[in-house]
Parts: sequence; structure tokens; C-alpha cells
Amino acid sequence: MNETKNISKLFMCIGIIFVTCLLLSNLIAGKMWAVTENIILPAAVILFPLTYIIGDVFTEVYGFRKARSIIWLGFGCSFFAVMIYLITIALPHPGYWEGQEAYATVMGTTPRVAVASFAGYLFGEFSNSIILSRLKVATKGRNLWMRTILSTVVGEGLDSVIFIMISFWGTMENSVVLKMILFQYLFKVAYEVVFTPVTYAVVKVIKKAEGIDTYDEGIRYNLIRG
Repeated sequence: MNETKNISKLFMCIGIIFVTCLLLSNLIAGKMWAVTENIILPAAVILFPLTYIIGDVFTEVYGFRKARSIIWLGFGCSFFAVMIYLITIALPHPGYWEGQEAYATVMGTTPRVAVASFAGYLFGEFSNSIILSRLKVATKGRNLWMRTILSTVVGEGLDSVIFIMISFWGTMENSVVLKMILFQYLFKVAYEVVFTPVTYAVVKVIKKAEGIDTYDEGIRYNLIRG
């Protein structure tokens, strides 16, 4: 079927969930999770992979163009949130308030980390959506599990490499940075694999409720419009 021209309530609800997961992931990313003595991951890995799963659902059901709008919406909301965090940190605080340093530690971010986060997100999400879209046409809609996993392998790979390299390269030993990339990447891909049955169920329910199943045949993968 051709992609839907209208924005349904279900589409809006899924979009809200996507943006919420993204904003929360950015907020909790500063917390480090000691999985083992040698494996340290940002706490965001418990939630951020869901944005890729939801992105898979958007692309599979509504097509690349609708997924593109949600990806840019997520970027805009994330950028706005970071600006608000920085503004509130900069506001003068009363002398008796002792929470400024803790607040700045949790809510603040450096320009380097912010750039890394935005770059990783855009490259990762768009590559994930484009690959899934092309694979759907190539496989005539078969083997959803294979398509979601392959697109995640690329998308999460780009996201992990770009974010960690920009954020930490040169600030610690190269071997430590490479381990961070590897462990974070493996965790995210495993997350996608484990949630594959859930993805199948959600996609089936949404396709039935919306009455659509979009195939991106003959479209141009312009990231802005078209």
C-alpha cells in the first residue's frame, strides 16, 4: 500500500514514546553502570536501544518519510532540552542552595559530548531506517527479524563508534575507548535480538489498526525532504 498521508493518533502516541525514550536516555547517560569490573556502560543502554526498536516500527509500518519526520523531531527535542539544561545551570542561585554543583553534574554536558550525542544519533537512526526500508523492498516484506537485526547492526554500530570516539578519544587510553565501543555495541545489538518477538507483535498490531503496510518503492532517501 502507499504510505498514509495523515498523522493518526496511534502515530502520534508512538512518536511521543520515541521522543520520551530519547530524552530520558540523554538524561541518564551520565550515570555509569559497572556491569563487571572490566565492563562499564552508560546507564542509557537500558533505554536507548528502544529508540531503534521504535524506529524500526515506524519505518516498517509507515515508511522512511514518516520515520524521517520522527527522527528529526527527536533531534529537535533533544537539542531544545540540552539548551534548557544549560540555561538553568547558568541561572544565578541563592547562596543557601547547596545543590548547584550536583545539578550541573547531572544536567550539564560539554560541547564535545553534545556534538557526539547528536552526530551519533543522526547517523545511527537514519542509517537504520534507510537500510530497513531498502531491505523491506528487496525481500518483499519477508523476514522482519533479519531486517531489523541487520539495520541495527549498522545503525547502532555507527552510533556507538561516533559517540564514543568524539566524546572520549584522546581523553583516555585507546584500548579503553575501543572496549567501550565494543561492549556498548554488543549490548545494544543483543537488546534488539531479545526484543525481536516484541517488535513482531507490535508491528502486526499497528499494521492491522492503521490498515497500512508501506513499501518505499522508488523513493529518494533525502534526509530533509522529498
